[in-house]
Amino acid sequence: MRKPLNKTRLEPTIALINVVFLMLVFFMVAGTLAQPLDKDLRLVRTSDLEGRAPPDTLVVHPDGRLTYRGKAIASAQAFYAARPENEREVVRIVPDAALSAVTLVNLARELRAAGALRVMIVTERGLE
Repeated sequence: MRKPLNKTRLEPTIALINVVFLMLVFFMVAGTLAQPLDKDLRLVRTSDLEGRAPPDTLVVHPDGRLTYRGKAIASAQAFYAARPENEREVVRIVPDAALSAVTLVNLARELRAAGALRVMIVTERGLE
């Protein structure tokens, strides 16, 4: 008597791969979050714009000079005291890239000591 050969059944991995691939394609198409832009729409280009500090910020130059709206400021306390009451809560600083970090930290400490609740540093990316 011969023993029947046990053939191992191959698992249908190709079919499983096809199902997973079709699900992937379906979710890529169905999962679009935003409507596509109109084909005739042209977006604004900002690469040629000159970056400027917002008008309500304290500008700190590389040598430590302070200016506000183009005018020289004697000290951080004088800047803070000259601000209107409703603008004293948040102070924005635009430092020059060459400004020493120690000078920037000391300036922020002076503004906090004068009464500012938050001192925000505006960077180049924030101006874009």
